[in-house]
Order: sequence, then C-alpha cells, then structure tokens
Amino acid sequence: MTVLSVLGARAQNATALRINEVLIINETNFQDDYGVHSAWIEIFNTSYASVDLKGCFLTNDLSNPTMYPIPKVDVLTKIKPRQHALFWADGNPNRGTFHINFTLDPTKDNTIALFDSNGKTLIDSVTIPANTLKADQSYARIADGAEGWEVKDGIGDSYVTPSTNNITIDRNEKIEGFKMHDKHGVGMSITAMAVVFVGLILLFLGFKAIGVIAMKVSKNRAVKSGHLAPGDKAGAKEFVKTSSEVYAAIGLALHEMQNEVHDVEETVLTIERTKRRYSPWNSKLYMMREVPNVKKPTR
Repeated sequence: MTVLSVLGARAQNATALRINEVLIINETNFQDDYGVHSAWIEIFNTSYASVDLKGCFLTNDLSNPTMYPIPKVDVLTKIKPRQHALFWADGNPNRGTFHINFTLDPTKDNTIALFDSNGKTLIDSVTIPANTLKADQSYARIADGAEGWEVKDGIGDSYVTPSTNNITIDRNEKIEGFKMHDKHGVGMSITAMAVVFVGLILLFLGFKAIGVIAMKVSKNRAVKSGHLAPGDKAGAKEFVKTSSEVYAAIGLALHEMQNEVHDVEETVLTIERTKRRYSPWNSKLYMMREVPNVKKPTR
C-alpha cells in the first residue's frame, strides 16, 4: 500500500466526522478533568467504523485553518463507531490533547471548523450567531449527525448532552403502549404461556421425528446385516424393543471404559443378549452371601 493510498483512506474516514454540539457559556454544566467549567465542542463519528482525529485541525477562524493541530501521539483521539469526542475551548493546550488553544465569545459570531490533516480540506463547520446562547445552553444538532440545529436549554426533553447522544430516550414507547392496552397483564400472561407451550410442542415433535428416523435406520441396518428379514413386521417390532437392562449394561460398559476401570484391554465392546429369561440385575439370589463351609478340625 502506497503513502498516497494511506492518506486517501484517512481522509475518507475523516469525512464521517461532524461538529455535533457546542456550549459557549459554562457556569454549572460539565466540568473538565481539572474541575473547571469551560466552553466545549463535541465531535461525532457518524460512521460505523472507528475514526482517528489525530492530525486534523480545529479552528474558530477560517483564515487560519491550522490553528489547533490535534496531537498524533494520543490514543484517545480514536473515536469508536457512532461515538463522541469532547474538546475544551479554554485556551490552555498545555493541559492536554483535548484542551484547544482558542476560546469562544458569546457576544460574537462563533464559527467553528474541522479541517483534515492536510489543513486545506474542510470536513465540517458551524456558525453560532452572536448572543444566541445563554448560560449552560448548547447549540446542537437535533439528532447526532443530522442536518438541523437547535438550542438546548435543559428544559423538558431538551437536554444538554456532552459526550452522549443528542436525543435522550428515557422511556420505552412500546412498553407504555402495552400497559395502556393491557392494564392487568392478561395479554402478557397468555402470550407468555402460548410461547412456552408452542416451544414444548415443537420440542416434542422434533424428538418424535428423531425417534422415528432412528427406528427406520436401525431396521435398515438390521436387514442389511441379516438379523432381520425384509417385511418381517413382527420381528421388526421385537428388534426395536430394547429392555432397560440392555441400556443399563451399555451405560455401565461405557462408564467403565471412559473411567479406565478395567485393565488394559481392547477398545472394542462386545454386548451379547443373555439366554436367561429372568433378569440377573434384580435377582435376590445374587444378593445373598454364601455361607462358608467350615470344616471341623480332626483330633
């Protein structure tokens, strides 16, 4: 990748930046990292990819587009997708990257502009007319990155929102509408139970279908191996019937193999059907201890 292509990619990313909100007279609003109430400028990343501000320029004088160069060594200049960066217009750039070297005057027109890293390409600008803003009021886009602007005075839903979305959603219209039409929660209960029962029915049908498919596969394998004659329905029913003792034996054998209970053996399990009609698993005969045959000593 050439240097020109890198600069072109950077410029293309920077075009997604917008000056989003400006507060000039800060009396009781947001404080900076020094605890000082200063004017601030908010920049918003309208894209869905991270954009780095480093190397760009902020200015309040279009005849001097390179008034404040944003440092290239600060990792915090990278703005995440649809997020904000806040710069303090306090005239003290020695306080950090986000403290710029000019201030704003509420009695004059304030033109704030953001230029690309070449110092010539204008990315975005806004002009706040003189005496438009009072103390703790901001001049902001109606929504993040939108075209229209408005004065936010903190009354009602008109919040001053440094480093956050210009439209603050403090209620859920869908939930409020649901409460209005279903005050006692009957519809919610019916909907919840319907979802649960539909889910259970779908699970039952799914497992039922899996069982049928497994039985058909077992029959086909039995026919191919010669253990079952084709068309022998009675034999097929008997073949698919598996007693609980068989499952218990299979489970025990697998448990012993996985836990290495036996000595070193072959990794082949052989399970044969018992010829005895009774079950040795619950036979009381095997639960009785044999009385030892003690021979009397001879004299």
